[in-house]
Amino acid sequence: MTPYYSHAGITIYHGDCREILPMLPKCDLLLTDPPYGIGRDGQTQSDGKHGGRRGYEFADWDDSPPDAELFRLMFAASDEHVIWGGNYFTPHLPPSMGWLVWNKEQRIHQSDGELAFTSRNAALRIFDANRVILMGDGACHPTQKPLALMKWCLSLFPDAKTVLDPFAGSGTTLVAAKAMGLTAIGIELHEPYCEIAAKRLSQEVFDFTEAL
Repeated sequence: MTPYYSHAGITIYHGDCREILPMLPKCDLLLTDPPYGIGRDGQTQSDGKHGGRRGYEFADWDDSPPDAELFRLMFAASDEHVIWGGNYFTPHLPPSMGWLVWNKEQRIHQSDGELAFTSRNAALRIFDANRVILMGDGACHPTQKPLALMKWCLSLFPDAKTVLDPFAGSGTTLVAAKAMGLTAIGIELHEPYCEIAAKRLSQEVFDFTEAL
């Protein structure tokens, strides 16, 4: 396989994770935010008293969630796991006490928070961060997670040295791993997001939306 991007221990592959995952070495931690199957691959721009929301082109990558076979591949690809949107994937997840919650603090018409399944044999933990934190990150993906959130997830697995994200999107997991001195692999099917992730990692530009 030829990487789309590879530098300083961070690698991006452009392609279908079903095909790429079996070819990768096993990692310490899988940290990812898969499609939920709810049509959030884009959104119309809106205005509102809370600042509205930015518009994104619909790209048809959120029409269905990962199936049982893809979850089998993900679980086999690493020793530990953090999977955001876990409430959408319960038929494929084992029992766990170590769920994570992102409390978005604002109480508006959107969800108050988001849930992540983890393989941690530890108590549930909550991360408090207003969703506007994404503005400081330069949000460039309709379901992008805050960089601080992904760093927090990584901090809960202090023994993990290698990180895998099979749904890399705009690369936030990879940027967090780089900031924490970890080795990481990302896989992304949508090439414009591979380009955005590569630019975020190289820090060569600040307008990450140009590739879209």
